[in-house]
Amino acid sequence: VDSLESLLGQFIVHHDVTLRRLEAQVEKVDIQIEKLEKEMKEFKEEMREFKEEVRVFRDKMDRNIEEMKEESKRKNREWSNLAKKMGTIVEDLIAPALRPVLSKYFNCEVSMEGQRMFRRRNGEDYEIDAIAVCDDRVFMVEARSTPRLDDIKEIKEKSERFFEFFPEHKGKELVVIFGSITFPENVIRQASKKRIYVLAWREWEYMDILNFEEVSLLSQKRKKG
Repeated sequence: VDSLESLLGQFIVHHDVTLRRLEAQVEKVDIQIEKLEKEMKEFKEEMREFKEEVRVFRDKMDRNIEEMKEESKRKNREWSNLAKKMGTIVEDLIAPALRPVLSKYFNCEVSMEGQRMFRRRNGEDYEIDAIAVCDDRVFMVEARSTPRLDDIKEIKEKSERFFEFFPEHKGKELVVIFGSITFPENVIRQASKKRIYVLAWREWEYMDILNFEEVSLLSQKRKKG
């Protein structure tokens, strides 16, 4: 019995020590958990502040980008008005945009281009505002400061005599482009019916062909017909 009591006492003491150690470890774990929770709370707060800073930065950048776009549009309007006033639409607006536009829509590498191309034949004068030549196409570009419906008829009739005055380009497909600053919708529709591409500012952001799909569709139908 004495031995059992001694063993039981040792067990109780050992168990008590173990329990105290365990409680101490649990307390340490609780402290670490509290510390971790505090750090996580601080981290979440920092992330919230960071997200807010990012949101503010994005809003500021969006405003700056929008302001830059508006400023670019304003400058394009001013430049166009000046070109219109000075009669330099072809040189200042059409010519710089011609190569990029032809490359984009016609996969055309321009081998020759010119402005104010003049020819005289049998005492008759014939002038084109701009010409661009690729391997299989020749582009006839006519520009007007204020495009009207009557211009469509005039340009169409003029294009029908193009090869009379520029016979060196016979065998190539003739593509007619009507260029200006802006176009009324009715003029664009009429140009599309006559298979004449319209080149002008798109939303005052860049010079572009405004009716490419419409004219291309009509041209395809004519070839199939």
